[in-house]
Amino acid sequence: MWPKVTNSPPDLLVLAAGLTILLLIGPFILPQYIVAAMVLAAIYTVITAGLNLFMGYTGQISFGHNAFAALGGYGSAILATRLGLSPILSTAMAAGISALVAVGVGYPTLRLRGHYLAMATLALGMMATEIATEWKSLTQGLFGISAIPPYGIGDWQLSSDESYYYAYWVVAAVGIWITHRIYYSRIGTALRAVAGNEEAAQSLGIGVARYKLLAFVISAVFSSVGGSMFAHYVTYISPEVFGLYMVILLFSMLYVGGINTTLGPLIGAIVITLLPEILRSFQGARELLYGASLLLILLFAPRGIYGLRDIYMRWRRSKLPVDSEVA
Repeated sequence: MWPKVTNSPPDLLVLAAGLTILLLIGPFILPQYIVAAMVLAAIYTVITAGLNLFMGYTGQISFGHNAFAALGGYGSAILATRLGLSPILSTAMAAGISALVAVGVGYPTLRLRGHYLAMATLALGMMATEIATEWKSLTQGLFGISAIPPYGIGDWQLSSDESYYYAYWVVAAVGIWITHRIYYSRIGTALRAVAGNEEAAQSLGIGVARYKLLAFVISAVFSSVGGSMFAHYVTYISPEVFGLYMVILLFSMLYVGGINTTLGPLIGAIVITLLPEILRSFQGARELLYGASLLLILLFAPRGIYGLRDIYMRWRRSKLPVDSEVA
């Protein structure tokens, strides 16, 4: 058996508490359009946290998690608009369907490694968008699905950006907490062993295929829930929403925030979502500044923005007094 790790780094808890306070006061100090952008950041935090579980913790590659986001978005939208199910129930059912699809797809696909796995998952994402485009009787094709009902309980519904903001960030916080608990558990220990060396992990009695599939299914559920959240917030979805652009967006968020870190997906989602809004006033130079900003972050913080924490901790340790006596 592997040792169960339950303690979190104290500085991680302090950083998490600081981010929580900032998020709580956000709607009171931020402009309305930034609050709306932060709702999208919460959605992408959920999806990226799941992707981090598969890519960061388990060391695998996936270009196809947009497929599960599409499955969650379309599944929940269809169940809510055509069958009249409540959005919460339709989201749960879509997540269950995504988990079953992930098992069916992941069992043969995860036998591949490296760029072969990357190409297989990329094909999965492309297939999903193509199905959403061509299956017009179900998805309405390029016209998309509109009038998707918002989340609510009974007669009460989320109706403002502020209400979505708090509700979605609670969900995002729960998602981050789940991945954090997985990381500091026996499952997380096994996933990290798989990421380090699959052959060595297998020799230690770790079921490599089983744990890779488990991480893939959990991350697929996260993506599905994020896709459903998007559908019920925007109240409209179409195939291009879940296309290749989403793949690029998720990878940017994961690497800019910090892959294989607890809070990296949250930080990356906020930065990548808000950066275009912050640069909006620059008009013609907006795209240039956006690309330059991402390049500078990756050059000077190759482990992501969260990785700057490690640099700071090393600097702090270097400033501590050292006992000059030789034993």
